[in-house]
Amino acid sequence: MSQGKKMFLAGPFKSLVNSNTGIMGKHEKQKLINLISFFETRGFSVHNAHKREGWGKDFMTPEECTEIDFKEISACDLFVAFPGAPASPGTHIEIGWASALNKPIVLLLEEEKDYAFLINGLGTIANVTFIRFRTEEDYFSQLDKVYLQIV
Repeated sequence: MSQGKKMFLAGPFKSLVNSNTGIMGKHEKQKLINLISFFETRGFSVHNAHKREGWGKDFMTPEECTEIDFKEISACDLFVAFPGAPASPGTHIEIGWASALNKPIVLLLEEEKDYAFLINGLGTIANVTFIRFRTEEDYFSQLDKVYLQIV
């Protein structure tokens, strides 16, 4: 694997920010930190809005984050996302951008949750690897097996 690969990590955000603390819960934050670390140790530079925006304490304006996220997705070599169930509107827009830009996509789908029809069918028009999981260990095990094939 050559150095310098870029990855965009997407997932639900605003819905996971605690209204009392103004930041994401520790469990959800740690899931993202673990994924960032997984890819960084494999030579990727990872862009993640959650981290960029202080896990909720430093939200950008819609205009700022939309422009940055589109530019980062345009420049990435790999797009990875938790689509959200229920659906995360922002994440679904980012998935749409990644598919329209012909980016390799990995969607992390929790078993026994319902996802939008267009998420389930995305593989018919885009380069998508679906990883279905019950636990964090499940998707890391699968990511370890497929990440070389998807970049």
